[in-house]
Amino acid sequence: MTEIRPYAPDHRDAVLDLVLRAWQDIMPRTRDAVPGFVYDNFYPEGWQVRQRRDVAALLEDDPAASWVALKDDLPVGILCLRAHPEDRMGEIHLLAVDPAHQRQGIGTALMARAEEILRDLGLQMVMVETVGDSGHAPARKAYEGQGFKPWPVARYFKKL
Repeated sequence: MTEIRPYAPDHRDAVLDLVLRAWQDIMPRTRDAVPGFVYDNFYPEGWQVRQRRDVAALLEDDPAASWVALKDDLPVGILCLRAHPEDRMGEIHLLAVDPAHQRQGIGTALMARAEEILRDLGLQMVMVETVGDSGHAPARKAYEGQGFKPWPVARYFKKL
C-alpha cells in the first residue's frame, strides 16, 4: 500500500536517488533533442549533478511544500509544489516516481494530493511544466490524462 506523507529530512537521500533513477532514461533523449550548446550550458557537470543539486535545494528551501509517496516506509515518489497567489495558481514544480513503481497509480495519487492542497489554499488552477521531447512523452500523456491542458510555448536559444 502506498501512503502520501509530508516530506521529512530523513527522506532526503532516498528521494534524491529516486529522482536520478526517474530521469536516467529521459535525459539521454533530452540531450538528443536540444542543441548541444544548450544542454552543455545547463549541465556542464552532467545532468545528474545538476538534478541532484537542484532537487536538494528545493527540498531544503521549502520542505513544507513537498510530499513523499511511501511504500513499506520507503520513498517511491516525490511531489514539490509552489504557490503563485498573484495568479491564483499552484504549480507542480517536481513530480517523480521511481521507475520500479511507475504505472501503479502513484503519480496519479500525487497529482490528486497536489490538487487537494492547492484547492485548500484557495487557488483556482494548477500548472505543471515539462519538456516536449520523446523522453518526456509519458509525463505529457499522464498530465493530459488527468485533465491538464497544454499551453504551447516556444523557447529559443542562441549561442553567444
